Amino acid sequence: MKEWQGKRYWLVGASDGLGAALAHQLSRSGVEVILSARSEDKLANLVAELPGRARYRVMDVTSEEDIAAAVAEIGEIDGLVYLAGAYWPFGVKEWEADHGVTMADVNFTGLMRVLGQVVPTMVTRDHGHIVITSSLTAYRGLPGSIGYTASKAATLSLAECMHADLRKTGVQVQVINPGFIKTQLTDKNDFKMPFLMEPEKAAREVYEHMCGDSFKRDFPYGFSLLFRMGRFLPDWLYYKLFS
Repeated sequence: MKEWQGKRYWLVGASDGLGAALAHQLSRSGVEVILSARSEDKLANLVAELPGRARYRVMDVTSEEDIAAAVAEIGEIDGLVYLAGAYWPFGVKEWEADHGVTMADVNFTGLMRVLGQVVPTMVTRDHGHIVITSSLTAYRGLPGSIGYTASKAATLSLAECMHADLRKTGVQVQVINPGFIKTQLTDKNDFKMPFLMEPEKAAREVYEHMCGDSFKRDFPYGFSLLFRMGRFLPDWLYYKLFS
């Protein structure tokens, strides 16, 4: 079990949904939280709600200059949680180029930009905690999910590579692969979402994972089994079942 009291964690993509719920969870545990997203109004309201020390810094993860300036302002942190995400559901036959590029830029390249400013310092200090948000969809391709699934697969692969490099150091890397969480992103879906979770319940899963030493957590557990087992199916069967 980690000691949370007095630690400083930077939550990127924390204005609402899972990020906001996790901010509440960490704040109740004694963590000083720094929140970043693009919406200043939402960030200001969230900071005012939190029980512990908190502040915010508006930031755009698609801007290298903005990220560098934010890192300089925030200073030394104990942990980073990357929750920023963009999502529009569409398939190949209805290709939406702008939305696809934005999902790749926010979900994956934005993460790379932030890590590029944070990881070297943590490695030098041999101290830090990095939590990356991927998705159950990262395990294998799905219909009607151009952009999102590909970006999350890249995110999961990045987390695995980082864990391989840093697992015997003082910098801990963890990844979470959630299913459907009720947010403004999933509100865009017009299909039934099995095991849809409230943000607070999902945040509890993330917090429990962060308290431990394991690398990866897939949740909700029962739903995640479908995606994990799908990796081992032959192509003809997988695409028949998941179409």
